[in-house]
Amino acid sequence: QVQVVESGGGSVQAGGSLRLSCEASGYMRSINCMGWFRQAPGQEREGVAAIYAGGGTHVADSVKGRFTISQVNVADKRIVYLQMDNLNPTDTAMYYCAAASDTCYTKGMDYWGRGTLVTVSS
Repeated sequence: QVQVVESGGGSVQAGGSLRLSCEASGYMRSINCMGWFRQAPGQEREGVAAIYAGGGTHVADSVKGRFTISQVNVADKRIVYLQMDNLNPTDTAMYYCAAASDTCYTKGMDYWGRGTLVTVSS
């Protein structure tokens, strides 16, 4: 079992920045990929960024150049950060962190957090 907990959401004006944190704990040896996803009201959940155990990363085209994903291992936990810069109102959504034993994709994640809300005002 793996537990995933997000933090760092909030309200910010357009052009501002936020850093989301995701703490994953449990049987982390089984986890190959950690990802950030988001879901705006009335829309489907979409992938934002992913980072693999070996350090490889992937960032969605819609946020490339503005969002950065990184991770650190602390004792038996993995902390994954999503640095979000130059935010705009279209980034408003619930942001979820998730863990996968294989590749990161929306329907392939094994463990999900409860989400953290990001609101960007114009």
